[in-house]
Amino acid sequence: MATQTKKTRGIEAKAALWLARHPGMIATPTTVTTALTQFGPVTTGSVAAGVVAAGLGWYRADPDSYCRIAAPRLRSVRRRWTRYHGHLWRKTLDACELTTDDRRTGAVLVPRVLRVSSPTPSIDIVRVKICRGQSLRVFQDRRDELCSALGADVLGIEKTKPRVLTLTLVHGNPFDTTVPAVDIPDETSDVDLGAVELGDTEYGRPWTEPLIGQHWFGCGATGSGKSGFIWNALRSLGPMIRDRQVRVWLIDPKGGMETERARPLFEDRYATSAPTGDDDEDDGADTMLALLERFRDEMKARQEHLRSQGKRKFAVGLDTPLDVLIIDELAMLTALAGRGMTAQMNRVLAEILTQGRACGFTVCAYVQEPTKDVVPVRDLFTRRFCLRTTSASYVDMVLGEDARLRGAMADEIPETEDYAGIGYRTTEKSRNPIRVRLGHVTDEDIDQLVRLCTPDTTDDDTAGVVLRFAATA
Repeated sequence: MATQTKKTRGIEAKAALWLARHPGMIATPTTVTTALTQFGPVTTGSVAAGVVAAGLGWYRADPDSYCRIAAPRLRSVRRRWTRYHGHLWRKTLDACELTTDDRRTGAVLVPRVLRVSSPTPSIDIVRVKICRGQSLRVFQDRRDELCSALGADVLGIEKTKPRVLTLTLVHGNPFDTTVPAVDIPDETSDVDLGAVELGDTEYGRPWTEPLIGQHWFGCGATGSGKSGFIWNALRSLGPMIRDRQVRVWLIDPKGGMETERARPLFEDRYATSAPTGDDDEDDGADTMLALLERFRDEMKARQEHLRSQGKRKFAVGLDTPLDVLIIDELAMLTALAGRGMTAQMNRVLAEILTQGRACGFTVCAYVQEPTKDVVPVRDLFTRRFCLRTTSASYVDMVLGEDARLRGAMADEIPETEDYAGIGYRTTEKSRNPIRVRLGHVTDEDIDQLVRLCTPDTTDDDTAGVVLRFAATA
């Protein structure tokens, strides 16, 4: 009986395949050699120096676009060849028992890295082609060991297509200290409704979001720091609230324990689930629905006003202020009230979300569970943010399809106070998530906001009542 010979691919064939997969390893030295030969070292060096100087100038002139376009590509190349290549990659997988042996040849087979991307300084996304006989379960069973071996704090492993896995690695916590509450601008002219500050990004720069012409939707589990959305936004808008160019409406289905402290900011545009009458069964739902309908009616009146003047665009002013409705725990309105009440709430809210942006009516709503059963109008919100969640599926519901694969590991954020306010956001320019942290707002910060930014009620019939309330708050 003839024995089966063990044949292995020749070293020349291996080298040719490797170079075919990495054409830059040929193109780069070839280009440099040709340039040196044709133009000389002085010209070649001058061109190289010019490219470096142009990159530095780009970074200094417009760091946002540089970090969005150039930095991820440069970072991906560097990490591809320093973290996920060659002997180091093979040694790492071998230590985690994620290599296999070819039974015919006896050769050690190593899962191959197909692509590395690093959208932010702390996130690596590695696409890996696994060996025959391996599966997603094999890698998931060794996740803790692989996470430690790769020096990551969090490792997500998901199947993207047959024999291809995506490893999402999160390195470290870029927010080693608590981010303070955002500063209150001095004057109305200092407020930019197209860039309302909420905290910091992982790049160490202010985290800002456009508010005018947008609807905000934030998700986060209990204790994740969602209240930072409300108070940081109000502090950023403070002077415009004081000068009545922004009117804030607030619905607090959680009883108003936290928001009551700043009630002078909302004047009579405030409703909670707290009982409002002698009927013990009155849970405040009627009051909250009435305020929501009043907001809708004001929107209709604004539409008629702009139509009668022949205006197609809304401009903020004393006669046409920006109206901002804040809902702290949207699920209490859209899912947890009575069936008839929730249907009515959803209908009115959908009407506002589809028509309010053009005429200066904005909704900012926050929720713990973002499923369609809880928030049927979820897709009508234009700006979305995700803090710590209790389920991996919630991340994609909030930030969009495959957001978790691209690095938004919100379900892996620890539940400690050190991580409160940390989350992810995406932009209209890029679907890659960026880690952000809300400013930490204390009771003293809220009191300062009320003291400095309560709307001027001098000419209002209710001035005495509101001012007395502000003085005691």
